[in-house]
Formats: sequence, structure tokens, C-alpha cells
Amino acid sequence: MTRRPTIADLARTAGVSVATVDRVLNGRHPVREETARRVYDAAKAIGYHAVGLLRQRVFEDLPQYRLGFLLQKPEQSFYKAVAKEIENAALSLTNVRAIPQVDFVASSTPSGIIEKLKAMAARNQAIALVSPDYPAVTAAIEELKDRGIQVFALLSDFAAGVREGYVGLNNQKVGRTAAWMIAKAAKRPGKVAAFVGSHRFHGHELREIGFRSYFREKAPDFEVLDTMVNLDTPEITHEATLDLLQRHPDLLGFYVCGGGMEGAISAIREEKLENRLLVVVNELTPESRAALADEVVLMAVATPVPALARETINLMLGAIDRGVASIPGQTFLPFDIFTPENI
Repeated sequence: MTRRPTIADLARTAGVSVATVDRVLNGRHPVREETARRVYDAAKAIGYHAVGLLRQRVFEDLPQYRLGFLLQKPEQSFYKAVAKEIENAALSLTNVRAIPQVDFVASSTPSGIIEKLKAMAARNQAIALVSPDYPAVTAAIEELKDRGIQVFALLSDFAAGVREGYVGLNNQKVGRTAAWMIAKAAKRPGKVAAFVGSHRFHGHELREIGFRSYFREKAPDFEVLDTMVNLDTPEITHEATLDLLQRHPDLLGFYVCGGGMEGAISAIREEKLENRLLVVVNELTPESRAALADEVVLMAVATPVPALARETINLMLGAIDRGVASIPGQTFLPFDIFTPENI
């Protein structure tokens, strides 16, 4: 079992005395800002248990910002990673105190999202969320905008012209890249398919458009089958994959445009089709990493999650300080590509 770092460990790492660390922790006597920051940085580096208290002591005189983040699917590895990187990005700021509130929606219905959104708006100055593009959600965001609370779209765009900005990947390029990989890896033209979580997710829709447009323009001999909706759930994706394979035994491969890839991976393993289908998924998670290693999956297109968190927080802070932007923006992050050879 790993030993918990002590105050002596912290003092040694920071290059100060235990008494100095005690003064920083308890605010007993003034400590130079440079020294206090060194103690805080050392606490982060060694995983000292009171790093939160140290941050409060060191940065208590800095301007404070409350930022809300509303994510999807709390059980998914990807969204857990996003939540963790949001916390890390907020802790890394040294010029302000950014206090993030991260919450999840278990259901992507308009009413469920709006309820969480309104509760979050009562505590935060700006909000970033992952959401399908519903008119009711757009109306709720417009109300928040009128109150001076700026809202950012994460990963999948929505409320165009109303939300303050979008931060994520260029999803049409992601879809075209998935199609390019399948077309280049195939030994011959054949049938390919795509899953989307919901056509209400603008990001999924754009990935599907990009996927189809590549085959239409660059590889017209391939047959792109009707798109299937999996509601981002592994269970539905599992059953839909088995059904797809039964109806099209000559299927070459498919692309999971949104979530639920775990179900596709388990279906391929169940049918013992490893290394026989060309499958592209999104995000590098423990499940997709294992599937890449076993060559169940050909490629994973991944969001640079630390960069997503940092960029979103910086944009939120800017929006709070300057007010509503005259032209809502889009911030496209470069995506990562993983194959069995570079995981």
C-alpha cells in the first residue's frame, strides 16, 4: 500500500521547513507569495492530502470564478476522464481561483437537461455542457444569456447563434477520417455502416455526414448502409451489431460515431470476428485500448481531453470578464489517432 505523504515529505519537496509549511496551511504568519506557491506546487506533485486547503490559502486574495460543467453518462470512462481533467485544469490556474462544479445528466431528454442547467445556473457564472440540439434547450440557454450567464457547447454543438461558443473537434473531419481509414485498409470495396447515438447530437450527425461524404466522393464502389441509432448505450449497440452481422455477413466494417462502442466490441468478440472487421470508434478508454491491442478495433479517434478542459475554462473566464461576444465562436481542437501500433 502506498504511504500517504506527510507534512515532512511536503516540506522536503518544497525545500522549506516544516514550520513554513505549517504557516502556509494555517495562515498563522505571513509567508512570501513565492514560497507559498512553491509549497502548493510541491503538494500537487506528491499528492498531499490537503492540497485543496493549500490552494485556498495561497490564492485566497485572487479573483474567484464559479464555473459549471454538465456532462453526459456518468458511468462512461470518457466522461469520468473529462471531469478529472476539468478539476486539474482549474487547479493549475495561478492567476485566478476557478471553482468548478461538475455534474452529469443520466437522461438526455430536454426536461432533464434543462432542470440540471437551471440548478447549475443558480451557482455559477458560466456553464459548459454536452447536449443534444433541442429547441427547448436553446430557449433555456437564451434565458440564461439574458441574465448574463454565458453557455458553451462541449464536444457536440447546439443552440447556434445563442450559445457563447463551441469547443471540441471538427466532427465532419472526424467522420471523413474514419471513412478514409476503412477505405484504405479494405482489400476490396464492400458494405460499411455507421452508428449514431442520436440524430439530435449535432456532433454525431456531422460525423455521419463526413463518413458518407468521403465514400461518396472518394470511394463510390463501397456501399454505405442505413445508419443505426444506438442511443449511446452498449446494450443497444451490442444487439444492433449482432443483427447487422446476421443481415450482412459480407460486412467489411463500421464506424461508431458516438458512444456505446463497448457493445460493438463485445459483439465482435462473441462472434469471434477479431481482425476480420474494420471498426473505427471514438475516444481512447480502457475498453477501446484493449480492443485496439487485440485488433478488434482498427482505429480510435480521440479528443485531447486535457486541452479541451484548459481551453474551455479559459474561454469561460474570458466570457465572464468581457460579457457577450459579438460573434459566437467555434474552437476546433486537433484530434488524436490511435491504432494497434501506437497505443
